Amino acid sequence: MYPRVILKGTLYKKSQQKRRTSPCNYKERYFVLNTQSLTYSERRPGKKPAEKGCIELSRIKCVEIVRSDVPIPCEYKYPFQVFYDNYYLYIFAPDNDCRLKWVRALKEETKNNSLILNYHPDFFGEGRWRCCHMTEKLAPGCSEYYPSECASKKPLPPTPDPQRRFSDPPERIVVALKNFTPQEDTDIPLHKDEEYIVIDCSETNWWTVRDKDGNVGTVPCIYIAEKPTNNLEKFEWYNKDITRTQAEELLKKVDKEGAFMVRNSREAGVYTVSVFTKAPGSNGEKYPRVKHYKIRETEGEVVQYYLAENYLKSTIPELIHYHQHNAAGLITRLRYCVSKGNSPKIEELEPELSEQWELNAEELSLGGELGSGQFGLVLEGTWCNSEDKVEKKVAVKTVREGAMSDEEFKDEAKVMMKLSHPKLVRLYGVCTQQSPMYLVFEFLENGCLTDYLRSKRGRVSQEALLGMCIDVSEAMAYLESSNFIHRDLAARNCLVSKDLVVKVSDFGMTRFVLDDQYTSYTTKFPVKWSSPEVIRYSRFSSKSDVWSFGVLMWEVYSEGRLPYECRTNGEVVESLNAGLRLLQPRLCPETVYQLMQWCWKEKPEDRPSFALLLHELAFLADL
Repeated sequence: MYPRVILKGTLYKKSQQKRRTSPCNYKERYFVLNTQSLTYSERRPGKKPAEKGCIELSRIKCVEIVRSDVPIPCEYKYPFQVFYDNYYLYIFAPDNDCRLKWVRALKEETKNNSLILNYHPDFFGEGRWRCCHMTEKLAPGCSEYYPSECASKKPLPPTPDPQRRFSDPPERIVVALKNFTPQEDTDIPLHKDEEYIVIDCSETNWWTVRDKDGNVGTVPCIYIAEKPTNNLEKFEWYNKDITRTQAEELLKKVDKEGAFMVRNSREAGVYTVSVFTKAPGSNGEKYPRVKHYKIRETEGEVVQYYLAENYLKSTIPELIHYHQHNAAGLITRLRYCVSKGNSPKIEELEPELSEQWELNAEELSLGGELGSGQFGLVLEGTWCNSEDKVEKKVAVKTVREGAMSDEEFKDEAKVMMKLSHPKLVRLYGVCTQQSPMYLVFEFLENGCLTDYLRSKRGRVSQEALLGMCIDVSEAMAYLESSNFIHRDLAARNCLVSKDLVVKVSDFGMTRFVLDDQYTSYTTKFPVKWSSPEVIRYSRFSSKSDVWSFGVLMWEVYSEGRLPYECRTNGEVVESLNAGLRLLQPRLCPETVYQLMQWCWKEKPEDRPSFALLLHELAFLADL
């Protein structure tokens, strides 16, 4: 009798053999679960599928959801794990419903096996378990395994014994940093800036909390932070007894852009932020140097704190947390906290590049130049992945010598590690173990959008022009929803595939923001694509990206013409101040030009969101 098929479908699997895995080690496979085994095969057009693996169900010891905040470099973002013999198979589903379906089916078929008592809820990577930091791959798990239930059904922690409550520590209160929509049955929603009480924090990545209405559930701990107070002693960036001279010596010794500390000022009760920078000063100041900013208080009944500009926060820790994401008038973001006598600690919000993204430079063959900019070169290349021996054409970005620091160059890779969308250019990996460093991207055959439009003048249909705008708006709506600001959106920074799909690229200026606002210290930005608030105050937001998108749409319908092509930057600024805008291109329908004008409203709050722009453009495409 043939085994009965229970489930089948396309999922992704992660390579089990390579110690370091790149995005290309995530393979699309066709999985089949039957009453005897779990098999996965590679589908080949015009050929019979090639079986790549088969696991007898009797060998499976654990099936469970993987709950992690690690960036996943493949299109499917919902991981689960199958532990059999002494191996872990990580599988990625396209959505949570699909993941739950597979996990429940596998649990049901293996519930009578000889199962493990505990499992690891997070990934093993870079030589350790992310959940418990054990370094042995086969170390006993750190969370209890419930074989008959899905992970979303796990019981909540027991209520403390009432007799012990009087001796328990005071309640731990946290604040939501951003909104969170529940993904599992036991999750509860988070609402930005609301307070929650921590019930259980034993798991590394997911905590159990209670909201103001008494609802209890799990939430990702990266979305919450302990309610801040001005008790600075527990923070590694606080150096109580250190002089200005000692701070400068220590920060210069560290020699990292954005290294900082908070210390007591000479004036009692006042604090100073000292930060190291290699950026040249506007007044001929020497560099590298250390800048000192006094933390100031507002007057009035409710005291708030601020640094160089009036970005007010309720507490000093909250102020420091904000400036770790946003320079907002400082000469640089606060990147590395430094303690006296210790090496700088890299903040978790700015992780080092993960080993899984590191490629072997010897696998790359570099060719001719594809493009160049102020800071770097983009070269055509070929990458031969040592695992599958398949050659892949790639675009390799490298930095011009002396144009920027290694840390600044890595920023783009750090952004791309967190992002994945079909309308964003894909990062394959990085090469950071040599100089110059490389970022390795997918190769798009038709080059940058500007050049493509110019080469095809008079031969691109209205439907195709609108489709290009829709592609870019999809990518930007994704960035907007993920709290990222691009800051350099233009047709020159979009690429065109052989199938004429447009993808957004060049994330060197992209920033993650907490409040949809980023103030830059630099005065270098593309004036002809910039909104009035960027030109006047260097204030970036998703709404300044919307302005740039309006200019990009103008470029598309002008078939690659340069905006304001006969005017200097100064003349452009004068025109914008006078309320003048780019004229309607000859090929542009009135309905599309109205959207451009909406993007160019003087006040940011009067401009549409990318989600709304995408909706409007899709509506026009359906007409």
